[in-house]
Amino acid sequence: MIIRLDLESDTPIYTQLVQQIVEGIASGRLQPGEPLPSVRTLAGDLGINLHTVNKAYQLLKQDGYIQIHRQKGVVVQPQGMPDLTPQYLKKLEGDLRPIIAESIARSMKKNKLIELVEKLHAELSVN
Repeated sequence: MIIRLDLESDTPIYTQLVQQIVEGIASGRLQPGEPLPSVRTLAGDLGINLHTVNKAYQLLKQDGYIQIHRQKGVVVQPQGMPDLTPQYLKKLEGDLRPIIAESIARSMKKNKLIELVEKLHAELSVN
């Protein structure tokens, strides 16, 4: 698993880490049941604080992307990914709203935004 963090970014490191792992799952680079590095190993490999990795892993666990076992360590959710729920759709709408507002404020046309979403979906989609 290759993780690329931008330490100069305004996006917190734990958020970047969560985003990269979710992208790995979405693209199929990370498979259900696949082990992830321990908190200590990943922090050491990336040169970041243990608490940062722990926070990212806890958020991923909370959202159902990974499982954390005392004996097996951290693994991508073996039973597959969480279902599409009304709560997730509401969260997604909240996350997209400011992005769409900014694109409108920058005079981006609806068809251009849809093209961009379709392009990114194609790049990340396993199917």
